[in-house]
Amino acid sequence: MVEKHQIFSSRINYEGAVSFADYYKFCYDWLTQQTDLILQEKNYIEKIKGDAKDISIDWSGERLFTDYFKFEVVVQFRVFGLKDIEVLQEGQKIKTNKGRVEMQVNGILIRDYAGKFETTAFKKFLRNVYEKWIISSEIEQFEERIMLDCDEFLKQAKAYLDLEGKS
Repeated sequence: MVEKHQIFSSRINYEGAVSFADYYKFCYDWLTQQTDLILQEKNYIEKIKGDAKDISIDWSGERLFTDYFKFEVVVQFRVFGLKDIEVLQEGQKIKTNKGRVEMQVNGILIRDYAGKFETTAFKKFLRNVYEKWIISSEIEQFEERIMLDCDEFLKQAKAYLDLEGKS
């Protein structure tokens, strides 16, 4: 059986002015360009409530580290009360949005993603020996890389929201 180990889990919450379309694009571009993840949008639900809308978006992305390890990220956006507004920026009226944005990020290390060590009990035993005695330092390096990538993504996403809210 493929072994999935959640290495990172964190969230950010923001309430204020933000162009959600630009934020969405920023997050997608950052993840695909900075971490080489291949992202898929697994879910998109939009509910209109008067002049506001709630949005739920789920992304799943992955990248192969080796023929044994794979990095998977799961990103969940929840947007509440998103409304179109106009703000004054440098004397110009600019159309943007206002609402509450929550984003959850989970980083997962997948071992033996092809299931090569799952065919017999002896191979499962060999996998345990292999992971514990031969590649334990490599596992730690991949876990650290996942934590750093996910943490940096959240920092960049939060900085984007903070910068947008101040303009």
